[in-house]
Amino acid sequence: MFDFAVFGSLFLTLFVIMDPPGITPIFLALTSGRPAKVQRRMAWQAVCVAFGVIAVFGICGQQILDYLHVSVPALMIAGGLLLLLIALDLLTGKTDEPKQTKDVNVALVPLGMPLLAGPGAIVSVILAVQKADGVTGQVSVWCAIIAMHVVLWLTMRYSLVIIRIIKDGGVVLVTRLAGMMLSAIAVQQIINGVLQVVRGA
Repeated sequence: MFDFAVFGSLFLTLFVIMDPPGITPIFLALTSGRPAKVQRRMAWQAVCVAFGVIAVFGICGQQILDYLHVSVPALMIAGGLLLLLIALDLLTGKTDEPKQTKDVNVALVPLGMPLLAGPGAIVSVILAVQKADGVTGQVSVWCAIIAMHVVLWLTMRYSLVIIRIIKDGGVVLVTRLAGMMLSAIAVQQIINGVLQVVRGA
């Protein structure tokens, strides 16, 4: 009652798209300066938000996009623009929001969505659910989704150890590095969306 090929295929696809190792410096940059307890809570919130978004789109994603008349390229471009705004804040150091608002924003946006539950992950899950054959295929798909989110949580949860090692100066360096990485991801996402629009025209 389990298809390891389907599980492995989707898990590897989501691993490449969601990129747990790559999310570590971004998570560290966005959560620096907060108590460890708050950081752990934010890691859990971000994973829960990402899983909730992925689950909703996995169950009725195509219907949602069709109802809203939103194409996948439009979703990619919008997500890219949102990530680019966050990246510019990290690069310029303009992340000094009120603490409570910042906590909520980091857990929901950009960590939960669109960094973790971005257009690429959403589309991959929609396609995997549609292609899965019978109960065995569906169980394998959802096990892969759950396993991926467990990996993401473990990665962010234990990345907090790095903060204690690199201290404040290292956090500033990681923040700038995260801004560069995030801006590149954002621009690539926008380019991919524009290319899909051009090809579909």
